[in-house]
Amino acid sequence: MNKEARNFVWEGAIPLQIHLHESQVTTVPPPPPALILAPRLGYLPLLASQIKPHFSSTLPPVVDTIWFEYKGLPLKWYIPTGVLFDLLCAEPERPWNLTVHFRGYPGNVLTPCEGEDSIKWSLINSLKEAAYIINGNSKNVMNMSQADQVELWRSVVSGNLEVYARVSSKLKLGIVSDEYTANSNLSSARSGQFVDETDISGQDKAGRVPVRLYVWSVSEDIDDSEDAPPIDTWDKISYINQPVEIQEGKYFTLHDAVKSLLPEYFQGSFLIDEESTRVQGEDEQRDSSEEASSNKIAEDGVEILCEHTKSCQKSDNAEIKLVRIQGIEPKLEIPFSWVANNLMNPDYFLHICVCLKIPRLNTTCR
Repeated sequence: MNKEARNFVWEGAIPLQIHLHESQVTTVPPPPPALILAPRLGYLPLLASQIKPHFSSTLPPVVDTIWFEYKGLPLKWYIPTGVLFDLLCAEPERPWNLTVHFRGYPGNVLTPCEGEDSIKWSLINSLKEAAYIINGNSKNVMNMSQADQVELWRSVVSGNLEVYARVSSKLKLGIVSDEYTANSNLSSARSGQFVDETDISGQDKAGRVPVRLYVWSVSEDIDDSEDAPPIDTWDKISYINQPVEIQEGKYFTLHDAVKSLLPEYFQGSFLIDEESTRVQGEDEQRDSSEEASSNKIAEDGVEILCEHTKSCQKSDNAEIKLVRIQGIEPKLEIPFSWVANNLMNPDYFLHICVCLKIPRLNTTCR
């Protein structure tokens, strides 16, 4: 694992210009927008403590759950802020203009969010999924002490990579083999440079990489991203919650990984075991009502992702127009192991946004 790359990922931020929805403005003139630098690895509802005081003088007497929209599209609170930006802004918009609401929560589009606790348990459940994919079980995550859970969560909220690395190392989620990183670490060690313990653990392992793939498509007559129609409904996004298997001794690129996740678009791609989407076994469910509720959110999320994927029309003549990870558009020839080790989110998932160019318009999953 490259420490410099991980630092860049954890320090990534997006400038936001947040407007209060006109229906909730009670003063004349309306308040100015709030300007906030939002962590890429964070979640929009966590900004409430900064946004609410800014608009406090103009809010209506009764406020509800905070939620955000972009060009009329309600934003899913459990998708990291950076992923939302990469997905919805084909051409990066800075600052990113969002609208905030404190009333009228769109429960028909968004799953319920009970504030910070909902986001915390969503992250923990994602860690359980990742652990199951990587190790075949999620016992280390499920057996985390309360103190470690709190410290891990606080490290994510505050963007403290050092604390996160120390606590998450107890989960023993080994990284996949990366010859480039291994050689770099060996050179560093020989030159007397400090090598983090997490940089060398699991280097000799082939492995399975937890991936969340977000796919949208444009028609073949669109050459410039600026000309692509905006994503105005989540039905235009296909979600794939699927691990990628890296076989030892084989040069496996980001291009290979994306094609393996989209066999319906690329002939001759790798076969995917449908059973691999089962990221939680029944014997690993918690008994407590709080965790049972959060587990249901995670399970429902997996069901939804799979349904969207299966319902899309198929084409075997697609072209990968864009791949974006952590705001970066990497070359498709880059080793996938390097991408997985260095660009993953704190939930140990690699979130990849992909735009496909296909022969006929295919942007709606029914």
